[in-house]
Amino acid sequence: MKREIVSTRSAPAAIGPYSQGVKASGNFVFCAGQIPLDPSTMEIVGSNAAEQCAQVMRNIGGLLAAAGTTFESVVKTTIFLKSMSDFSAVNEVYAAHFKSDPPARSTVAVAGLPKDVLVEIECIALLP
Repeated sequence: MKREIVSTRSAPAAIGPYSQGVKASGNFVFCAGQIPLDPSTMEIVGSNAAEQCAQVMRNIGGLLAAAGTTFESVVKTTIFLKSMSDFSAVNEVYAAHFKSDPPARSTVAVAGLPKDVLVEIECIALLP
């Protein structure tokens, strides 16, 4: 398993907590998009994007742990936002989980998300 950050001046620099690219080889886990559901109650957690993102990241952490890996092995994420006005709030919570060499990432605003939540995040991570 190998994870290597790709950084170049031949493409725009990251404007948030993500890497331009990540080279990886090995086995992967593909995590389905997570919304801010509490897994024990199946109720939405949080009334704003930051609170909902915190629950999404807890859910992703649980998935990664179940697969035997961690946030440090994530190579790609996709963030779906109900409103791009939540970009900064979500970035702040998201960044706390990727303190160095964050994964490559895409962020898109969408017309709607399941259960009318504000954020959904999916990821791909390397397995040990």
